Amino acid sequence: MSSAAPEDPFTTHRGLLFTVAYEILGSAADAEDVLQESWLRWAAADRTDVRDPRAYLVRIVTRQSLNQLRTVSRRREEYVGPWLPEPLLTTPDVADDVVLAENVSVAMLTVLETLGPTERAVFVLREVFDVPFDEIADAVGKTPAAVRQISHRAHEHVAARRPRIDVAASEHDLAVRRFIEVMNTGDVQALMDVLAPDVVSVTDSGGLVRGAARRPLHGADRVVAFLAGSIAKLDEAYDVIPIQINGTLAAGIRVGGQLQAAVSFAVEDGRIAQVFSVANPQKLAALDAETRLAR
Repeated sequence: MSSAAPEDPFTTHRGLLFTVAYEILGSAADAEDVLQESWLRWAAADRTDVRDPRAYLVRIVTRQSLNQLRTVSRRREEYVGPWLPEPLLTTPDVADDVVLAENVSVAMLTVLETLGPTERAVFVLREVFDVPFDEIADAVGKTPAAVRQISHRAHEHVAARRPRIDVAASEHDLAVRRFIEVMNTGDVQALMDVLAPDVVSVTDSGGLVRGAARRPLHGADRVVAFLAGSIAKLDEAYDVIPIQINGTLAAGIRVGGQLQAAVSFAVEDGRIAQVFSVANPQKLAALDAETRLAR
């Protein structure tokens, strides 16, 4: 009786490899491109000397992600309006992994956009996946000593920009559910009790959505006024539903039954402090099915 053939390591670690690429790139479409290229390199590799397939594959994916990031950087510079990470519909187990959920959140990925390519790769590999410095060095083409310095700088850079208050998932979810409830009542003015006075709202439409804000909105008054004006212009019914985006509870805004925006939040002191709305239809495509993330 023959035993089943062992699963290919690339298949075994695909969730991890996609997560590495997505964390470095902030785009599911670009991450999938990286995985396709990495698979071709893996398939053509001489594996006789590969002692640790997981480490080997992470190295390939990191290098391809850095190449891809440098390729798309000009495209992002020419992007119309703010650029936000592509949201993913995630499985409940992502939220159970606190470290993973925090680091794949839209708020965190937005902070990672302020790092240089090598800094971002080093931060992701070290902080999220706990990869040893010597393996990171091999992946990014630096010495271990240089990688330690890059890691330290990246850690300080992110720490200065990430949300300063650790918020329990229950507190975050309560604020988001209040937002959804108020939006569905149509009493947009009631959002003043849900939003922090100095809330910042950023919308990514890629210039493809008529009437979408192309600059960040600062302050609860401006955010509420803009929402009220946008709703008043709708010629179809809208509703807001809870969805699990990048490991946290978020809101999906539907108009005429079709998803028009995925909205993620950062919460401080029980109120929404940051709003990240992705309305670019090209970026909403990944929300058709759940994406498996792993580390």
